[in-house]
Amino acid sequence: MWLKIFTILVVLQSSFLLHGLAQTGPPRPNPTITRIRPRPSLIPPGIKLMPRRPNNDPGPLANRDRILFITQELKRNITYDPLGYTKTWVGDNYCLFKGFFCDVVPDLNITGLSSIDFSGARFGGPFLNFYRFIRNLPDIAIFHANSNNFTGVINRNINKLRFLYELDLSNNKFLGGFPGYVLGANKLAFVDFRFNTYNGSVPYRLFNIDTDVLFINNNGFAGRIPQATFGNTPALYITLAGNKFTGPIPPTIGRAWRTLREVLFLRNRLSGCLPFEIGYLVKATVFDANSNILTGPIPQSLGCLFSLEILNLANNQFYGAIPESLCRLPDVYNITLSNNYFTQIGPQCRKLVTAQRLHVQGNCLPGFRLQKTAAQCATFFSKPRSCPRANTFNYVPCTLPTAANKAVVTSVEDMVPPSPRSETERKIHVRPCHLSLHGALFSKLIRVHFSKNHLLVNSDKMDNAGL
Repeated sequence: MWLKIFTILVVLQSSFLLHGLAQTGPPRPNPTITRIRPRPSLIPPGIKLMPRRPNNDPGPLANRDRILFITQELKRNITYDPLGYTKTWVGDNYCLFKGFFCDVVPDLNITGLSSIDFSGARFGGPFLNFYRFIRNLPDIAIFHANSNNFTGVINRNINKLRFLYELDLSNNKFLGGFPGYVLGANKLAFVDFRFNTYNGSVPYRLFNIDTDVLFINNNGFAGRIPQATFGNTPALYITLAGNKFTGPIPPTIGRAWRTLREVLFLRNRLSGCLPFEIGYLVKATVFDANSNILTGPIPQSLGCLFSLEILNLANNQFYGAIPESLCRLPDVYNITLSNNYFTQIGPQCRKLVTAQRLHVQGNCLPGFRLQKTAAQCATFFSKPRSCPRANTFNYVPCTLPTAANKAVVTSVEDMVPPSPRSETERKIHVRPCHLSLHGALFSKLIRVHFSKNHLLVNSDKMDNAGL
C-alpha cells in the first residue's frame, strides 16, 4: 500500500517539477509554437492523496542527521541565494526546507526526503559540489537543479540511490567528458544535461538505457552519433541539438519506431543524406535537423510519418523535388525547408505554401519569391552529387495518402524494420497506439505528457537565440 502511495506522489511531484523546469530553465524568448494541447488531469476521481509535505511534527525522519549535516554544509558553501532558499534551512525538520519534498519511504515505512527542486534558484558559490550533496540523500527519487552553479564529477556510486529516476542538472557548470557513471543508475527515466560544458563523444551505451526523456543539447559533444545503438533507445523525447556531432543520422533510427515522438538534431555538423529508415517513425510528431550540412533528396518514406506535426530541414543542402506525400500528411502544420536547393514543388505543396504551413524561401524554385540567384543554384549543381543507397530514396514502406484519402497502414509489421531484440519478440504483433492516461497513471510514462511542451519550447528558444 505504501509503495503505491509513494509511487503516486513521486509521479505527481515529478509533474510539478517538470512544469517548474519549463518555467525556470535557461532564459528564453516568447515561444513561437502556439499549437499546444491542454495538459490532462493527473489525479483520477476517487483517489485520496496524502499532502506533499508532512505537518510540523512528522515523527521520525529517515536519515535525519545525515541530511541535515550535508544541507548545512551546502548552505555554508552558497554565497549567493537571491530567492532565499537557505534562510528556511533551519531546525530539525528538513521537510519544511524550501526546495525539499518529503514522502513515506516504501522500504522504511517512515517519512523521508523524496525530491529536491532547486530549479531556477541561481545559487552561487565556488564549492557547490553536486555529487557530494546527492550521495547523502539516500532516499531521493527526483533531483532538479536547473540554472545554478553546481559542479563536480558524478561518481559510480550514484547507482546506489535506489529510487532515483529523474535527474536534471541543466544550465550548470559541469564540464569534461560525458558522465558515464550515470549509465549505471538503471532507474533513470528522465536525464537532462542541457546547457553545460560537457564535451567529447557520447558513449554507445547511452542509447541502451531505459529512459523516457534524454536532453543533452547545448554542450560540446562531438564525433559521430553511435550508429549501432542509436535505434535501441526506448526514449520518447531526444534532443541532441546545439552540439558538434558529425557524420550521418544513423539508419538504425528506424528501430525506435515503437516509442520515439520527438527528436532534435538541429545546429550540429551532421552530414550525408537522410536515411529512408526515418519513415518508420510512425509515432514521431517532431523531427528537426535544421542547420547542419545534410544533403540529398528527401526520401519518399517521410510520407509515412503519419503523426508528424513539425518538420524542420532548413539551412542544409537538400535538393531535388519536395515530396507531395509529405504535404498530404494529415496532422502536419509546419514544414520548414528554407535555405536549401530544392528545384521542384507539386500542387499539394503549393497549397501549403499559400497557407503559410510550408516555408521554402532561399531555394531554387522557379516562380517563387525570395529564392537563391540563378548563379548560386548553378554553382551548387555544377558539382556531381549523389547519395549512398540511392535506390532507397523511392522506397515507400507504407500506403501513402492520396489527394482524397488519408494514409492507411494495413499492417504495421509490414512497414517496421527488424527489431534488434530477440526472435521471440519479433513474432509478437505490435501496433502503435496512443497512450492512455488512465492506464499510464501508475507508470513512469505519465511524465511524457508534461515534457512534450517543454521540449518544443526549448526548440524554439534555441532557434531564436541562435544557439
